[in-house]
Amino acid sequence: MPHVPNELLGRLVGMRLFSVEFVLDYVVVRFDDAADQAALTCQAMPLVELPARGPVRDGAPGYADALRSLVGYEVVGTAEASGLGLRIGVGTGTIVINPSREELTGPEIALLGGFADAAWMCWRPGEDCFTELG
Repeated sequence: MPHVPNELLGRLVGMRLFSVEFVLDYVVVRFDDAADQAALTCQAMPLVELPARGPVRDGAPGYADALRSLVGYEVVGTAEASGLGLRIGVGTGTIVINPSREELTGPEIALLGGFADAAWMCWRPGEDCFTELG
């Protein structure tokens, strides 16, 4: 079955971001609702956009705090498109996964799974919304 942009990512809308886990060189962002406990594993570290602070990149002072500040809030919108990457609006901030070639650390950019129906998606350089990284 062909990938439909934002179809699976859009299922996060209405879910609560309940944890952020930093694991060596990647991060896992977990979401939940009554039926699902979805996890977005980001091998390319996400950018965090906060209106009061602007964009915060991995390695910048306060990066972990910026990402943690979104915990407890609902996902209000998602977007997935070539050139845009993956965007997840949470509370008053946005998680953005749109790495440059230099920021790639492996064969995968992100993996979303953990839905009750076992649906999942893996984003890789050169595929789907990351064609420019091929």
